[in-house]
Amino acid sequence: MPPETSTMETPTGAPKPTADDHAGAVTRARAAHRRRLLTVNGVRVLLIAAWLGSWELAAAHLIDPFYYSKPSAIWTRLVEWFTTGTSQGTIWTQISYTLQEALAGFVLGSVGGIVLGIVLGRSRFVSDVCAPFIKAANAIPRIILAALFVIWFGLGMSSKIATAFVLVFFAVFFNAFQGAREVDANLVNNARILGAGRMQVLRTIVVPSATSWILASLHSAFGFAIIGAVVGEYSGADKGLGLLINHAQGTFDSAGIYAGMIVITVIALLAEWLLTLLERRLLRWRPPTSGHEQPI
Repeated sequence: MPPETSTMETPTGAPKPTADDHAGAVTRARAAHRRRLLTVNGVRVLLIAAWLGSWELAAAHLIDPFYYSKPSAIWTRLVEWFTTGTSQGTIWTQISYTLQEALAGFVLGSVGGIVLGIVLGRSRFVSDVCAPFIKAANAIPRIILAALFVIWFGLGMSSKIATAFVLVFFAVFFNAFQGAREVDANLVNNARILGAGRMQVLRTIVVPSATSWILASLHSAFGFAIIGAVVGEYSGADKGLGLLINHAQGTFDSAGIYAGMIVITVIALLAEWLLTLLERRLLRWRPPTSGHEQPI
């Protein structure tokens, strides 16, 4: 009597995985990912609740809420701003004004930093000549530049855009410069042997290779753009979140200062989320690394 046959076996004797096994493994992996996500978010919520609760209790018994405020007062101020408006007008006008300045400074600073960083990164002689001037310009305190820009360009958007531009430019420039320097020399030499010109090498090898460096800098660059806009408004402006915070400081409204910080933080987090989506779309060609999904 011939022996009974069961599932197909591999040459080593182990059962060959079936489609059902693969589907089950995918389902278990997704379930484990959902459980981890729920756990992480649950711990985050608990930490925030513990922080806000301890702050509220401390403001009631240990610290003076006039100086340190408290979560309930900050929430009241936010509700007031988004329902009845601020002392400088509607909150949406202030947000729109600051966002326009930050976006303009971000775009101009990013383009300038990328172009100049790649050009200097690929030209050793020009980078050696310009290095001390770039380092000297980067060493100038931004608050001094913000004050100068207000004098040069006035209280309008131009001075805030200039401040945001300076902060974004250097953040992007150094990453683009390093990314252009890190291009594999053998790859460039092989392309030149095959007849590629300088612009072809730049377009097809250098820029794609530096993309990871550039996109990494853009995450922090938009935060710098918002900082530049707010600092510029704080130095002198007729609209914006920086003016709102400055006014709150002048009236000893600590809740207003915290409320302005929260609005700015939410804007920065939304921008970070959008930049992350852009990065994933542009770097689809790159194979995932072991630490690719690890958050900071």
